[in-house]
Amino acid sequence: MTANKAAALKERHDQRFINKETQTSAKYLRRLEELTGAPEGMEAFYDTLKRIYVDMQNADAEPGQKTIGTYCVMVPQELVYASGAMPVKLCSGNYTAFSVGDDITPRDACPLVKAVAGFKQTGLMPLYENCSMMVVPITCDCKKKITGMLSGSCDLMTMHIPAMRDDDDIDNYTDQLYELMARLEDVTGNRITYDTLSEGFRKVGYAQYELSEFIRLKKETPYLIRGSHAMAILNSSSYMDAEKWGKALHRVNRSLKKRSKQGQTVTSKKLPRILLTGSPTVFPNMKIPLLIEEMGGIVAGDETCMGERGMWDPAVITDDSFDGMMRALANRALRPCPCPTFADNSQRIFRLKQLIKDNEIQGVIYHVLRGCLVYDFEYKRIEEELGKLGIPVIRLESDYNEEDVEQLRIRIEAFIELIKLRQAPEKRTAVRKSF
Repeated sequence: MTANKAAALKERHDQRFINKETQTSAKYLRRLEELTGAPEGMEAFYDTLKRIYVDMQNADAEPGQKTIGTYCVMVPQELVYASGAMPVKLCSGNYTAFSVGDDITPRDACPLVKAVAGFKQTGLMPLYENCSMMVVPITCDCKKKITGMLSGSCDLMTMHIPAMRDDDDIDNYTDQLYELMARLEDVTGNRITYDTLSEGFRKVGYAQYELSEFIRLKKETPYLIRGSHAMAILNSSSYMDAEKWGKALHRVNRSLKKRSKQGQTVTSKKLPRILLTGSPTVFPNMKIPLLIEEMGGIVAGDETCMGERGMWDPAVITDDSFDGMMRALANRALRPCPCPTFADNSQRIFRLKQLIKDNEIQGVIYHVLRGCLVYDFEYKRIEEELGKLGIPVIRLESDYNEEDVEQLRIRIEAFIELIKLRQAPEKRTAVRKSF
């Protein structure tokens, strides 16, 4: 094969990938836009997801501002902003990239890692290709191995997540944050100082404040916003400057407060309130939250690292010094985090019970990406603990493809009907008499 033919063949393959990637993303974005009940101000979040996954553009960084790719919420955004760069989350829910990655990774690797490998293989996603540095916390074996694939594309740093959260572990993680600080300074050419780190705290803190207001409003009954729209908002934070995202969320919050005062709701029906937990739900893989709400439920709570957990816990500074701020970031990354990577994860059970109480949850959907062992390992214990509270739990295993959509639809619909029967004694009696 001549060089010209090889180049032409690669160009056709690349264009096919782009066409499939953008079509899938556009379809899920369209489904979100067509879902009734979206509040005013959603356009900023839709535009962000469209720019990244449909228009295939870079993150909305300032001219000349470098982007730092992260693969976990345990990488402090405050530190990246302090270096003058913009953090972007690179975990992907893209089916087309997953299909490419499926050919170059082990069969049992999780879809998220396969999608990352697929984007690396094609080299066609600007969000990935334009990163000046990537930071990969090792939270599972697949994350550990993916660093080998990513090395060479740009400056790469791994961070070792301890199994426990003792004082020695916090000290070790603080040391790693200082190493990250030095690497960020080398990549950006900017020195991180007390003032720039304080500004990073301010920027992220503003976004966290607006998120706390959003979560408060989302808890209201009747429903002011659908969970699928909320998850789109939270996913878009991966690709937006924290302050811009906070301002956009402020407009949504203002719209929700207006709805609350006027008694406007997304539906007049009393829909079963579902908590979605487990493996991350990453755009454009939004099939499960959309199916929940298309089948008559509402995602009232979201305990995933691409959802509320990603920015919920603010860093608490008890020592107003540079080292005190760094230790606050280390404490925030490890101590309250309910990630299943930790050996003792009783905090995860506590967090789920807290969300169930605060959001008046009636059922829990435990989502497991195929091959995601760290989340799958915890399902049995969570099922037992929530069973003591009388909360029904269902485990849904899925991939990034759409071949399982109908099976998921049937199981989700049956689960929602079960919740409805549990909440309506007269219906439950009628069902018993029919047997």
